[in-house]
Amino acid sequence: MSLEIKDLSKSFTQGEHKIQVLQNLNFAIESGEVVSVIGQSGSGKSTFLSLVAGLDRADSGHILVDQEDLTEMNETRITQFRASNISLVFQQYHLVSHLTALENVLLPLEITKAPSALLRANQILDEMGLTPRKNHLPTQLSGGECQRVAIARALVVRPKLLLADEPSGNLDIETGQKVMEVFFQMIRHYRTTALVVTHSEVLARRCQKTFTLKDGRLLETHP
Repeated sequence: MSLEIKDLSKSFTQGEHKIQVLQNLNFAIESGEVVSVIGQSGSGKSTFLSLVAGLDRADSGHILVDQEDLTEMNETRITQFRASNISLVFQQYHLVSHLTALENVLLPLEITKAPSALLRANQILDEMGLTPRKNHLPTQLSGGECQRVAIARALVVRPKLLLADEPSGNLDIETGQKVMEVFFQMIRHYRTTALVVTHSEVLARRCQKTFTLKDGRLLETHP
Protein backbone atom coordinates (compact mmCIF):
# COMPACT_ATOMS: atom_id res chain seq x y z
CA MET A 1 0.00 0.00 0.00
CA SER A 2 1.26 3.46 -0.87
CA LEU A 3 0.17 6.78 0.58
CA GLU A 4 0.58 10.01 -1.37
CA ILE A 5 -0.45 13.46 -0.23
CA LYS A 6 -0.53 16.36 -2.67
CA ASP A 7 -0.81 20.06 -1.78
CA LEU A 8 -2.82 19.36 1.38
CA SER A 9 -4.08 22.39 3.31
CA LYS A 10 -6.23 22.68 6.42
CA SER A 11 -7.26 25.70 8.47
CA PHE A 12 -9.57 26.45 11.38
CA THR A 13 -11.43 29.60 12.29
CA GLN A 14 -11.29 31.01 15.81
CA GLY A 15 -13.54 34.02 16.10
CA GLU A 16 -12.37 36.42 13.40
CA HIS A 17 -9.01 34.69 13.00
CA LYS A 18 -8.05 31.98 10.52
CA ILE A 19 -5.43 29.54 11.77
CA GLN A 20 -3.52 27.75 9.01
CA VAL A 21 -2.62 24.32 10.42
CA LEU A 22 -1.34 22.63 7.24
CA GLN A 23 -0.19 24.48 4.13
CA ASN A 24 0.37 22.88 0.72
CA LEU A 25 1.75 19.77 2.36
CA ASN A 26 3.30 17.05 0.18
CA PHE A 27 4.22 13.63 1.51
CA ALA A 28 4.56 10.03 0.38
CA ILE A 29 5.05 6.58 1.89
CA GLU A 30 6.01 3.53 -0.12
CA SER A 31 4.38 0.15 0.48
CA GLY A 32 5.76 -1.51 3.62
CA GLU A 33 7.47 1.61 4.99
CA VAL A 34 7.20 2.64 8.64
CA VAL A 35 7.39 6.43 8.88
CA SER A 36 7.10 8.81 11.82
CA VAL A 37 5.94 12.41 12.03
CA ILE A 38 7.14 14.46 15.00
CA GLY A 39 6.35 17.99 16.07
CA GLN A 40 5.61 20.17 19.05
CA SER A 41 2.22 20.15 20.75
CA GLY A 42 -0.21 22.14 18.62
CA SER A 43 1.81 21.70 15.43
CA GLY A 44 -1.07 19.87 13.73
CA LYS A 45 0.08 16.24 14.02
CA SER A 46 -3.29 14.88 15.10
CA THR A 47 -5.09 17.01 12.51
CA PHE A 48 -2.80 15.59 9.84
CA LEU A 49 -3.55 12.03 10.97
CA SER A 50 -7.30 12.69 11.05
CA LEU A 51 -7.17 13.88 7.44
CA VAL A 52 -5.22 10.81 6.31
CA ALA A 53 -7.73 8.59 8.11
CA GLY A 54 -10.65 10.31 6.42
CA LEU A 55 -12.04 11.43 9.79
CA ASP A 56 -11.78 15.10 8.82
CA ARG A 57 -11.92 17.02 5.55
CA ALA A 58 -9.10 19.10 4.09
CA ASP A 59 -9.63 22.58 2.68
CA SER A 60 -7.78 21.55 -0.47
CA GLY A 61 -5.39 18.95 -1.82
CA HIS A 62 -5.50 15.19 -2.33
CA ILE A 63 -4.94 12.09 -0.19
CA LEU A 64 -4.31 8.96 -2.24
CA VAL A 65 -4.28 5.53 -0.61
CA ASP A 66 -3.27 2.99 -3.23
CA GLN A 67 -4.21 5.59 -5.87
CA GLU A 68 -7.73 5.98 -4.45
CA ASP A 69 -8.42 9.60 -3.52
CA LEU A 70 -10.10 10.02 -0.13
CA THR A 71 -10.86 13.66 -0.85
CA GLU A 72 -13.19 12.67 -3.69
CA MET A 73 -15.17 10.12 -1.67
CA ASN A 74 -18.46 10.81 0.10
CA GLU A 75 -18.85 9.96 3.78
CA THR A 76 -20.37 6.53 3.12
CA ARG A 77 -17.59 5.53 0.75
CA ILE A 78 -14.87 6.81 3.12
CA THR A 79 -16.35 4.78 5.98
CA GLN A 80 -16.40 1.65 3.84
CA PHE A 81 -12.88 2.25 2.53
CA ARG A 82 -11.48 2.92 6.02
CA ALA A 83 -13.05 -0.25 7.43
CA SER A 84 -11.35 -2.39 4.79
CA ASN A 85 -8.01 -0.60 4.42
CA ILE A 86 -7.06 1.66 7.33
CA SER A 87 -6.68 0.98 11.06
CA LEU A 88 -5.92 3.39 13.88
CA VAL A 89 -4.19 3.13 17.24
CA PHE A 90 -4.85 5.97 19.67
CA GLN A 91 -3.11 7.23 22.79
CA GLN A 92 -6.25 6.65 24.87
CA TYR A 93 -6.85 3.06 23.62
CA HIS A 94 -10.59 3.62 22.89
CA LEU A 95 -11.55 0.09 23.92
CA VAL A 96 -15.26 -0.66 24.44
CA SER A 97 -15.53 -0.82 28.24
CA HIS A 98 -18.22 -3.53 28.49
CA LEU A 99 -16.46 -5.89 26.06
CA THR A 100 -13.67 -8.30 26.94
CA ALA A 101 -10.26 -8.10 25.26
CA LEU A 102 -11.31 -10.87 22.87
CA GLU A 103 -14.62 -9.17 22.07
CA ASN A 104 -12.86 -5.84 21.43
CA VAL A 105 -10.53 -7.53 18.93
CA LEU A 106 -13.45 -9.36 17.31
CA LEU A 107 -15.45 -6.17 16.81
CA PRO A 108 -13.91 -4.90 13.53
CA LEU A 109 -13.97 -8.43 12.09
CA GLU A 110 -17.67 -8.74 12.85
CA ILE A 111 -18.38 -5.32 11.33
CA THR A 112 -16.67 -6.31 8.06
CA LYS A 113 -18.07 -9.88 8.24
CA ALA A 114 -14.55 -11.29 7.92
CA PRO A 115 -14.18 -15.08 7.65
CA SER A 116 -12.69 -17.11 10.53
CA ALA A 117 -13.13 -14.12 12.84
CA LEU A 118 -12.82 -15.97 16.15
CA LEU A 119 -9.76 -17.90 14.99
CA ARG A 120 -8.04 -14.73 13.80
CA ALA A 121 -8.85 -12.83 17.00
CA ASN A 122 -7.53 -15.60 19.22
CA GLN A 123 -4.41 -15.97 17.08
CA ILE A 124 -3.41 -12.32 17.26
CA LEU A 125 -4.09 -12.15 21.00
CA ASP A 126 -1.78 -15.13 21.40
CA GLU A 127 0.88 -13.38 19.28
CA MET A 128 0.54 -10.34 21.53
CA GLY A 129 0.95 -12.50 24.66
CA LEU A 130 -2.59 -11.74 25.80
CA THR A 131 -4.26 -15.16 25.78
CA PRO A 132 -4.41 -15.36 29.61
CA ARG A 133 -6.13 -11.95 29.66
CA LYS A 134 -8.52 -12.37 26.72
CA ASN A 135 -11.66 -12.70 28.85
CA HIS A 136 -10.89 -9.65 30.98
CA LEU A 137 -12.61 -6.29 30.64
CA PRO A 138 -10.51 -3.16 29.98
CA THR A 139 -10.94 -2.07 33.61
CA GLN A 140 -9.27 -5.33 34.65
CA LEU A 141 -6.24 -4.75 32.40
CA SER A 142 -3.16 -2.59 32.90
CA GLY A 143 -2.49 0.37 30.60
CA GLY A 144 0.11 -1.63 28.70
CA GLU A 145 -2.29 -4.54 28.25
CA CYS A 146 -5.05 -2.19 27.04
CA GLN A 147 -2.73 -0.73 24.41
CA ARG A 148 -1.68 -4.20 23.26
CA VAL A 149 -5.37 -5.09 22.87
CA ALA A 150 -5.85 -1.88 20.86
CA ILE A 151 -2.90 -2.78 18.63
CA ALA A 152 -4.29 -6.31 18.16
CA ARG A 153 -7.70 -4.87 17.23
CA ALA A 154 -6.06 -2.56 14.67
CA LEU A 155 -3.96 -5.29 13.06
CA VAL A 156 -6.44 -8.17 13.11
CA VAL A 157 -8.19 -6.80 10.00
CA ARG A 158 -4.81 -6.84 8.20
CA PRO A 159 -5.03 -3.20 7.14
CA LYS A 160 -3.10 -1.78 4.22
CA LEU A 161 -2.29 1.30 6.30
CA LEU A 162 -1.87 1.59 10.08
CA LEU A 163 -2.07 5.05 11.63
CA ALA A 164 -0.84 5.49 15.21
CA ASP A 165 -1.40 8.69 17.20
CA GLU A 166 1.02 8.91 20.17
CA PRO A 167 0.76 5.13 20.73
CA SER A 168 2.99 5.20 23.83
CA GLY A 169 1.92 8.61 25.11
CA ASN A 170 -0.39 7.30 27.85
CA LEU A 171 2.16 4.83 29.28
CA ASP A 172 5.13 5.20 31.60
CA ILE A 173 8.54 5.02 29.92
CA GLU A 174 9.29 1.37 30.77
CA THR A 175 5.83 0.09 29.81
CA GLY A 176 5.81 2.24 26.68
CA GLN A 177 9.11 0.76 25.52
CA LYS A 178 7.84 -2.79 26.04
CA VAL A 179 4.57 -2.14 24.22
CA MET A 180 6.34 -0.41 21.33
CA GLU A 181 8.69 -3.38 21.00
CA VAL A 182 5.65 -5.58 20.44
CA PHE A 183 4.13 -2.94 18.15
CA PHE A 184 7.11 -2.90 15.79
CA GLN A 185 7.42 -6.69 15.86
CA MET A 186 3.80 -7.02 14.81
CA ILE A 187 3.85 -4.48 11.98
CA ARG A 188 6.98 -6.16 10.60
CA HIS A 189 5.31 -9.55 10.93
CA TYR A 190 2.21 -8.37 9.06
CA ARG A 191 4.25 -6.21 6.65
CA THR A 192 1.99 -3.28 7.34
CA THR A 193 2.63 0.20 6.01
CA ALA A 194 2.55 2.47 9.06
CA LEU A 195 2.47 6.17 9.87
CA VAL A 196 3.31 6.98 13.50
CA VAL A 197 2.64 10.45 14.90
CA THR A 198 4.58 11.11 18.10
CA HIS A 199 6.38 13.72 20.16
CA SER A 200 8.94 11.08 21.18
CA GLU A 201 12.19 11.25 19.22
CA VAL A 202 13.18 7.87 20.71
CA LEU A 203 10.09 6.26 19.20
CA ALA A 204 10.53 8.19 15.94
CA ARG A 205 14.06 6.85 15.49
CA ARG A 206 12.70 3.30 15.39
CA CYS A 207 10.95 4.15 12.12
CA GLN A 208 12.61 4.03 8.72
CA LYS A 209 12.04 7.72 8.06
CA THR A 210 11.19 10.68 10.26
CA PHE A 211 9.50 13.92 9.23
CA THR A 212 9.05 17.05 11.34
CA LEU A 213 5.80 19.01 11.11
CA LYS A 214 6.51 22.70 11.58
CA ASP A 215 4.69 25.83 10.39
CA GLY A 216 2.23 23.67 8.46
CA ARG A 217 4.89 21.86 6.43
CA LEU A 218 6.63 18.49 6.62
CA LEU A 219 10.41 18.30 6.41
CA GLU A 220 12.36 15.05 6.39
CA THR A 221 14.50 14.98 9.54
CA HIS A 222 16.57 11.87 8.96
CA PRO A 223 16.31 8.60 7.05
